Amino acid sequence: MTERKPPGVSFESYVDKQIRDAEARGEFENLPGAGRPVPAVAETEYDELWWIKRKMAREGFAVLPPTLALRKEAEDTLAAAAAAPSERVVRHLVEELNVKIRDMMFKPPPGPPLGLKPYDVEEIVRRWRERRAG
Repeated sequence: MTERKPPGVSFESYVDKQIRDAEARGEFENLPGAGRPVPAVAETEYDELWWIKRKMAREGFAVLPPTLALRKEAEDTLAAAAAAPSERVVRHLVEELNVKIRDMMFKPPPGPPLGLKPYDVEEIVRRWRERRAG
């Protein structure tokens, strides 16, 4: 930590001087990622909120409205059901998904409409059996 800002010196000038002094001492040399673009900015077109979105994703916060997040969860669950090792697991996955869909149907959150109805568990189990047999 450096000394306190002297009275009468603007904060910006004081910070600029500290940065210049640290640069002169070589404290910014050999930093990880030096000379390379920030990955999120280099990978996509510029979005000024990229770092917020990355932080939210890292922390597990949904960026999507609840209905769209449930649609995505439904896709993922159906894919997981197709690859499930047993009929019991398929039933469990689809029944849990149906509970969430019914909750959202009867207590709609703000955002776009869900556009889903509960899935027919027996139909999904039938398709799972066909894929396993053939």
